[in-house]
Amino acid sequence: MSRTVRKAVFPVAGFGTRFLPATKAMPKELLPIIDKPLIQYAVEEAIRAGIDTLIFVTGRNKRAIEDHFDANLELEAALRAKGKHEQADMVHNILPSGVECIFVRQAAQLGLGHAILCAERVVGDEPFAVLLADDFLTQKSASAKSNVTNDLKNAFETSGQTQLSVMQVPVADISKYGVIVQGDVPGAVAGIVEKPSVEEAPSDMASIGRYILTPDIFDILRDLPAGSGGEIQLADAINIQAKRGNVNAVYSTALRFDCGSVDGFLAAISHVSSLRQS
Repeated sequence: MSRTVRKAVFPVAGFGTRFLPATKAMPKELLPIIDKPLIQYAVEEAIRAGIDTLIFVTGRNKRAIEDHFDANLELEAALRAKGKHEQADMVHNILPSGVECIFVRQAAQLGLGHAILCAERVVGDEPFAVLLADDFLTQKSASAKSNVTNDLKNAFETSGQTQLSVMQVPVADISKYGVIVQGDVPGAVAGIVEKPSVEEAPSDMASIGRYILTPDIFDILRDLPAGSGGEIQLADAINIQAKRGNVNAVYSTALRFDCGSVDGFLAAISHVSSLRQS
């Protein structure tokens, strides 16, 4: 197996029900953090990490995501005709040259694990990143250069094992996350428990929405029974990898905003605004 990570999967098939009625016709991933859609921040993070193949696992009413990353020659021409060359360049350069987008349909929402499995034929026998756009990760200052996906990629190139981005979370919120069982060796993950109760949580270290996965995850997901919520859970598949000694954790120091919630989305907007004003 190669240790070069060139592909990233973006599961974007969710309904976004917490943002209704705004998401009735518009994908929640296109809700703007000021002037840039949420999904574009995750895409830019992947590209900065050297990834050149972007795989979007979509659902119904998600065509606008494909349109956002496609060329819009009519809009560019209209902007240039009005002398708005800077805006035309911005539209033209949403994706740099050499980066390819591939769209795969998830016909039914059967869980994050199922969404990942939908990308199997495109990923093939390669390691790949997974980025959940709802987990908006940014730095504490505008000058900070670190990148969560790049950190995971560097760790994978060293070990060749599945990498999880983890951070400490408040105990009161522990039941919202996949919580890791810490191994005997620093950075090793002995297991992961999806959405445990406070009493059952093995630690206060949670896996957040960035991963580097090895392709054997597909074989595990294919035979995995439904887990929490009756869905095929990615955490359950990673737990099997962890019990085999094949999972590591990379501690993240990034700021995280849960943009799957209204409060987290508003907090992200406030933070990005403050960075632009600094």
